[in-house]
Amino acid sequence: MSVKKIVGVIGPNYENCTADIYNFGVLLGQKLSELDVIIASGGRLGLMEAVFKGAKQFNKGQIKTMGILPSGNKTEANKFCDLVVATGIGLARNSIVANTADILVAVAGGAGTLSEIAFAWQFNKKVICYTGFEGWANNLAGLNLDNRNTNLLLKAGSVEQIIDLVIANTGLDN
Repeated sequence: MSVKKIVGVIGPNYENCTADIYNFGVLLGQKLSELDVIIASGGRLGLMEAVFKGAKQFNKGQIKTMGILPSGNKTEANKFCDLVVATGIGLARNSIVANTADILVAVAGGAGTLSEIAFAWQFNKKVICYTGFEGWANNLAGLNLDNRNTNLLLKAGSVEQIIDLVIANTGLDN
């Protein structure tokens, strides 16, 4: 039995998720669901919900989504979560999201997304930074955060590029 790859998706919460970002998230979730992966996120609203919604539209009943919550209350998960991890550790859960994923996809994002990118950097995880929206993903795409690692923040300008980078950097063969 092989262990499924986990793709972490990070980005804006409900208050900062525009309609354009939400719609992009649904499309991203649809495309990621075509891969044999689990999609992990913070499990709440905003981009997290959008990606899970897209994944659930096409997954034919398979377990595809995992929400890693900051609270200990599973009912705070969005309705598209298949698996819910109620950590009870607050924002420290961002380190779990980053470390659980084999690769991450960052879209737009504020301080929470920035912290997840920083954790991914420290865990030597690649982050595919989508450049189509303003935010930390766009600002950090292609950069190195410090001298400990290089080439971990990959740049992508489309969903197709994101999927190609996920496949190329996880050993998946579509």
